[in-house]
Amino acid sequence: MSTTIDGSTAALESLFAFLSYALVFPPERPRSHGPRNPLGLFAIRTLLQSRTRAENDERHFIQFSEQEVDELVDEWTPEPQGAPLTPEEQSDLVSVPVVSGANRPGPKLANTGKHCQLQLHGPRRFYGTIDVRTNLERDIADSLGTGASIIYSQGFSTIPCVIPAFAKRGDIIVADRGINFAIQKGLQISRSTVRWFDHNDLKGLEDVLPSVEKERRKRRGPLTRRFIVTEGIFEKDGAMVDLPKLIELKHKYKYRLILDESISFGTIGRTGRGLTELYNVPATQIDAIIGSVANTLNSSGGFCAGSRIVKKTCDEQLCDHQHISSTSFVFSAAVPALLTVSASEGINILRNTPSILSTLQENVRAIRAVLDRVEAITIPSHATSPIIHIYLRSAATLSASTSVSAKPPKPATPAPRDAPSFDIAGEERLLQDIVDEALAQGCGSRAHGGCAGRSSSRRARAFGSPSSAALSRKECERAASVIKAAVVKMLTKRK
Repeated sequence: MSTTIDGSTAALESLFAFLSYALVFPPERPRSHGPRNPLGLFAIRTLLQSRTRAENDERHFIQFSEQEVDELVDEWTPEPQGAPLTPEEQSDLVSVPVVSGANRPGPKLANTGKHCQLQLHGPRRFYGTIDVRTNLERDIADSLGTGASIIYSQGFSTIPCVIPAFAKRGDIIVADRGINFAIQKGLQISRSTVRWFDHNDLKGLEDVLPSVEKERRKRRGPLTRRFIVTEGIFEKDGAMVDLPKLIELKHKYKYRLILDESISFGTIGRTGRGLTELYNVPATQIDAIIGSVANTLNSSGGFCAGSRIVKKTCDEQLCDHQHISSTSFVFSAAVPALLTVSASEGINILRNTPSILSTLQENVRAIRAVLDRVEAITIPSHATSPIIHIYLRSAATLSASTSVSAKPPKPATPAPRDAPSFDIAGEERLLQDIVDEALAQGCGSRAHGGCAGRSSSRRARAFGSPSSAALSRKECERAASVIKAAVVKMLTKRK
């Protein structure tokens, strides 16, 4: 009788056979005398027999057909997480006042009678989810025109977890030197090989992309995943990337594109869909769109939207892959249900009342019309950027904008070759004085100093003035006039 067993079982049986011979037939006694310990031989035989039969005999297992499995699944009913509401509790819930519209003095109340859902505030993969979160993900995907989306509980941690979910050690990432601090942390966590191009310089990007392939062929390295990471509207200075040109380079050199639209989503385009709507580019041309739910949707968190990316043994959708590979999604608490409903309502408002975005752009033009006439400052922000960055003109900033290096910067270093030096401490003090002076006159602005000591490059300090569609044109013009007066006053005092 012959039995087919695998290599591990054969090795184990050989070991037991040797032990049985050593125990049952000691060396001092010849084999012909018979076994001294037949009970030990029987125990070893029983052990081997039970091991092999368990692997090959399926008589002790119940075999179900596919139809029986489907019937059992259909019959199973999960237990509710909580007890149903009593009539008294339902009556109390309906009578809870609900604010309709903006939360302001004398708000408008509306009793909708909708049910409120409660859930433990924990990771969705551990404690499950509720429909309002999936509704928000569907609303974001439908708004952008992508296949799916996934929401995160914190906006800052979104892209630092999205990048490492797809880019690993050995992969190539080509990034803009002006990316924000969150993207920089994502590049560090991914441990990928990073190559840099000058800030918002797509001509420089076109020079770096083929050099990456030449470098790989020179050292005979394997083909790896390759990504371009940049921002739609840069947090650093409000500049806007040329999206059609960027997508052209992406297809030409076969890269995947990760675009951070945390500022442009909800502020750019006719209905606030960002750069894809502004340039009339299908969102499916971008592999991953990162956005903020906090900036424009009056909520908290961030999102990642896209179609298919990073194919392995089978096609994996972008969001399904992050469900098990993104640390922030797996281990962080989910967005509270109240904030997800607020974000979904914000998307509906942008869809139904696009005049809000028209008002926003009118306010941006009104602010810039006043500030553009100030000779002591320069505005690098794009004409449609809702965040207006204001740089103080100085010898360092002027030389940085006019000087051209004879040699191109090295792609392996995040800092440009001839980066100008700035008096960081002095500029920060001056900018804070301007901010305080403007605030004393009733206008709020913010000194934008980056993350000192942690940023990838030394940058000139600036301060920004965010615009809002909730303000009237006269209020925006007055705010710009206050900033103008504060700048002139502080610069005059400095002289």
